Amino acid sequence: MDKKDLKKYANALMFEMSDEQYETLQQEFDTILKQMDLITKIGNIENIEPMTFPFENFSAKWRGDIKEENLTVDEILKNAKDVMNDQIKVPKVVE
Repeated sequence: MDKKDLKKYANALMFEMSDEQYETLQQEFDTILKQMDLITKIGNIENIEPMTFPFENFSAKWRGDIKEENLTVDEILKNAKDVMNDQIKVPKVVE
C-alpha cells in the first residue's frame, strides 16, 4: 500500500490528511500486512474455526422480550425541528 493509493482512498472517503498522517497510516498498514503474513504461516490454520469472541462467555443471559407501549407518530414528531411527510427532516450529509 503506497501513499498514492492511500490518498486515492482518502479522497474517495472525502477526508484529508497531512503528509505526516499518510506516513503514519502507511506504516500501520505495513505492520498489519506483516501480521497477516505471519498468520498465513501458521500450520493447519484453515481447519481452525473463526471466533466471534475471544473466550466463551457462559454467564451471558438473554433477556426475554418485554412488550412496551409504543409512541405515536405525533408524539415522536412533536419535538422535531423540521418535519416533512410525517418524517423528521435532517440535513443532507452526502453530496
